[in-house]
Amino acid sequence: MTRTDDTLSEGMSALVTGGSRGLGLLTAAELAGRGCEVTILARDSAELARAMGWIQRRTGRTVRAVVCDVRDQGAVSAAVDEAAAAGGGLDVVIANAGVIQVAPAEAAGSGAFRDAMATIFEGTLYTCLAALPHLRRSPAGGRLGLIGSVGALVSPPHLVPYSCAKAAVRALGEGLQAETAGSAVSVTTVHPGLMRTGSHLQAEFGGRAEEEYAWFSTLAGTPVLSMDAERAAQKVVQAVERRRTRVVLTPAARLASVAHGVAPTATTRATGLAARTLPRSPTDANPHPLRQGHSLHIPRTPTWRRALNKAGRALNDRAARRYNQRTPGPPTSA
Repeated sequence: MTRTDDTLSEGMSALVTGGSRGLGLLTAAELAGRGCEVTILARDSAELARAMGWIQRRTGRTVRAVVCDVRDQGAVSAAVDEAAAAGGGLDVVIANAGVIQVAPAEAAGSGAFRDAMATIFEGTLYTCLAALPHLRRSPAGGRLGLIGSVGALVSPPHLVPYSCAKAAVRALGEGLQAETAGSAVSVTTVHPGLMRTGSHLQAEFGGRAEEEYAWFSTLAGTPVLSMDAERAAQKVVQAVERRRTRVVLTPAARLASVAHGVAPTATTRATGLAARTLPRSPTDANPHPLRQGHSLHIPRTPTWRRALNKAGRALNDRAARRYNQRTPGPPTSA
């Protein structure tokens, strides 16, 4: 089947999961700004209400919001069908919902892996399965976007549950792209690197939680290593619009991906060296309760290191204020 439209145009119907904050919020705003009729999904109704107001102030357009836990297949199917009914079909769907857990694998425990797989992979899978029948009927040719991660390409230490789930998303995106080849539907998988979304406040930390929070919040807000979230959202929408198969954002993420493909053993050894600079696992090696970043503080460290942490966090803290990350709640955006 020939695709009839290669640009996003006024009146197209779009849906974004995890659309209440961070990258999902900015992606939804980017789509609304292009004239799409947008529906955002997330777990928290109050957070969704704030997101709707934020997008309207930013773009002058109203979006719809549906409370939905993407771990519930029935709820996802109902939410997708509701969005399609309200928008006269679906033309664009972006599966973005996720969680981030930061801890050594042993300290995180098997529960963290189950939660990551349920939210990131199964949530993406349920969204794809519910959306594809609607996207096949899109007059413009449906577009399906999956938000992966550089963690799907190179598994960083202390982010193993997240990386495992994102690797499954990568496989899903590549498989669906192959299965829809030659049809009117395109499947785009976007792998961002570190982004300044303010996600450190909603991420979950275990083991030596305060120390984990310190390094993650610092790196995630460091220029050059991390990407401006608004620019990342623009790149996501552009990739989906142009029907790209795979996009890796940030030079650091592209370099890591290429290095792992060319020299996987050397890359794994390098990540092992990096792991030695991260907080040590608790001596009991038992799973510790995970705590969200908004409840943590930078631990007492030498003055120079504390100053570096504060400098690295400054941009990310500003992003948290801008992109609806401040209020405690369940993680809903990658």
